[in-house]
Amino acid sequence: MSEIETKKLEEANLALTKEVFFRFGSHDVDGIVELLHEDAHIEFYGPSEIPYAGDYNGLTECREFFKTVLSSVDIHVFEAEEFICENDKVIVVGRLRLTTKVNGNEIKSPFVHVITCKDGKWLWFRDFMNTTVAYKAFTNNAA
Repeated sequence: MSEIETKKLEEANLALTKEVFFRFGSHDVDGIVELLHEDAHIEFYGPSEIPYAGDYNGLTECREFFKTVLSSVDIHVFEAEEFICENDKVIVVGRLRLTTKVNGNEIKSPFVHVITCKDGKWLWFRDFMNTTVAYKAFTNNAA
């Protein structure tokens, strides 16, 4: 792939990722799923007490991931501060502030998302955040 083709790919993957973030902020799960590859895979690392922690494969399971996130927390801040694009990867660094719907406890954490794109869609999404804070919030052990 030439340097120009690589740059175009990276620009397309960045635009795609920003659109997924916009749709997430709009709670548009169907719109998000439209931007996922048919072989999409999502990994959110954490204990089962976090309702959306787990491994999700395929469009049906990935839809459930986003539905579970949006039904489990109220989003007050979800801000991407930096996008790093290289070839088929987009790294997003940001911060979030959420409250759990089950008890109103706060989850405040930086996050890093590692996204692999294929054929103009999200293929693999890995979500890293301070899951200790989320665990405490969901189990009513928030300090």
